[in-house]
Amino acid sequence: MSIHLLTDNQLVELYLGGNEKGLEILLHRHKAKLFSSIIVIVKDKALAEDIFQDTFFKAIQTLKKGQYSEEGKFLPWIYRIARNLIIDHYRRIKKMPPAPVYFNEEGEEIHPLDKVANGDDAFNTKDDYLKRKTNIRNLVQLLPADQREVVIMRMYYDMSFKEIADVTKVSINTSLGRMRYALLNLKKMIEEKNVEVAL
Repeated sequence: MSIHLLTDNQLVELYLGGNEKGLEILLHRHKAKLFSSIIVIVKDKALAEDIFQDTFFKAIQTLKKGQYSEEGKFLPWIYRIARNLIIDHYRRIKKMPPAPVYFNEEGEEIHPLDKVANGDDAFNTKDDYLKRKTNIRNLVQLLPADQREVVIMRMYYDMSFKEIADVTKVSINTSLGRMRYALLNLKKMIEEKNVEVAL
């Protein structure tokens, strides 16, 4: 059997057995999908390339330590590494990409998470606006990991629910459900903490 026909798990075993070709084929097999999933989130080619390289570097370290135990599910495993590195990057620079602008049925500009609070898009001062932006980001960080992820991808990276479902390897309905629960949780926290928010 040709080495190129081996499963991901067999290639991992080959690599762990000392054959570098196993890793080379794995990289070639998945690099396009992985890079596409990174760039659709960060929307910056140079940053995507850095995260892509860091992802495989971390994957190689994990494999060498014998900590890979995904039973053949190599691609979802390496996606998770990439997603964690992306989140770490934005946490490190304490910044998220610019939030997209949305419009309601009447054509009025709206910010979806603002509507969760009180629908008020009017800010008295720049400081007031920045304070509200900080408030919502702090609340988003308090969400369960799966809900936080879908909010960040949808609101800050402007990804469609189909893109989110593809990257996170769940159904579109699951992505929609996570978003719904995230918004309910945010609304509850906003009311409990009595804070004003903005994207």
